[in-house]
Amino acid sequence: MGGIAAIARTLGHQVSGSDQNVYPPMSDQLAQLGIEIHSGYDVSPLQNEALDEVIVGNVMTRGMAATEYMLENSTKYSSGPQWLGEQVLRYKKVFAVAGTHGKTTTSSMLAWILEDNNINPGFLIGGVCQHFPQSARVTESEAFVLEADEYDSAFFDKRSKFVHYHSDVVVLNNLEFDHADIFKDLEAIKTQFHHLVRTIPQNGQIIVNGDDKNLQAVLKQGCWTPVVSFGTDDNSAYWLKTHANNPRQFSIHDHSGVLAEINWNITGKHNQLNALAAILAARQAGVSIDAAAQSIAKFQNVKRRMELIGEVKGISIYDDFAHHPTAIETTLAGLKAVSKGRTIAVLELRSNSMRDGAHAADLPQALSGSDQAYVMIYPGMGWDAEIKQQLNDRFVVLDSIENLLQRLQNDLRLNDNVVFMSNGSFDDAPRRLLQCLSG
Repeated sequence: MGGIAAIARTLGHQVSGSDQNVYPPMSDQLAQLGIEIHSGYDVSPLQNEALDEVIVGNVMTRGMAATEYMLENSTKYSSGPQWLGEQVLRYKKVFAVAGTHGKTTTSSMLAWILEDNNINPGFLIGGVCQHFPQSARVTESEAFVLEADEYDSAFFDKRSKFVHYHSDVVVLNNLEFDHADIFKDLEAIKTQFHHLVRTIPQNGQIIVNGDDKNLQAVLKQGCWTPVVSFGTDDNSAYWLKTHANNPRQFSIHDHSGVLAEINWNITGKHNQLNALAAILAARQAGVSIDAAAQSIAKFQNVKRRMELIGEVKGISIYDDFAHHPTAIETTLAGLKAVSKGRTIAVLELRSNSMRDGAHAADLPQALSGSDQAYVMIYPGMGWDAEIKQQLNDRFVVLDSIENLLQRLQNDLRLNDNVVFMSNGSFDDAPRRLLQCLSG
């Protein structure tokens, strides 16, 4: 929603917005654009005679004061995805990145490849790519790169956001069960992904992770668009191999041989797959695999994706957005492959699915790659006592940031690599730890 606000402002509209919690880097971006942020969801921002339209985010529900006021006063409204699709995307060639994991990183990679090859794309990304001063922009270029989310559009439109986007080139990165607050099961998510597939034209392209059986099942429901597969072996049309002696070096292959070699600073095979998907998508904008590979080698990761916050007393502190068991596991594996000391995981269970316990049984496996793990289970989360006990037997379970910071200061030692994982602000815990250790 912050990115949509930025785009609306760029198009010349006067824009303001309401949210419960806005924190950097998005709050800084909005302030720089002169977008006023109102804290909370009361009706006062809607009591403006100059108001032309309300763009409704999916956090809004029936019964909230602002929602009821908007409906009672017949205010013009639309969802964010609907507004974006109608006002911007229908005039563009849309490159959409969908999947349970890696949407922000892959769309950032694709936007950077196009930028580095003088295509000047527009984009809307749910994070801050370090190659750009903002997470959203509109340009004169035909190309528009989009992070295509499967979450629902609004309280009045329960379709996934990505069906509104008029996508031409779609990356399908992976598909697992998530968002337990809106999806009953995995089949419900597959249905929404197939709705996306139904919107892609015959002159477009689908770039699909050939290793993912759930995505293969989606395409078997019906597909009317050319498909290109990528993966980790020659069962896909394009695949990658990680260098045996250097986990940060990998090569891209097809059945004719090696197409490119890449040496970069990003950790994890999951990010190598993200890069391969972005490279293949860039071909649809006229960028060769070789040129795209040269660009991706220079890629600087997205903020809060294994972002190094600082090093103090021989301890490295990272901030990461991982919040699904698979993402947690692959993030820890990527860090462990390139680091010398212990890998320390600090996990905040903040997403709706996590707080509801939908992934509770998978957490021990997800955290198994760490040498020590700290799990935040706040009071009132209502988790099953047996699951809590299983976590307590293997990891350190805490219920407040203050207790966490104190425990970490006591436990950490030289060469430790500490990665904080949350899809929220985590009460700025990574930076607070850095300050504590510096003191």
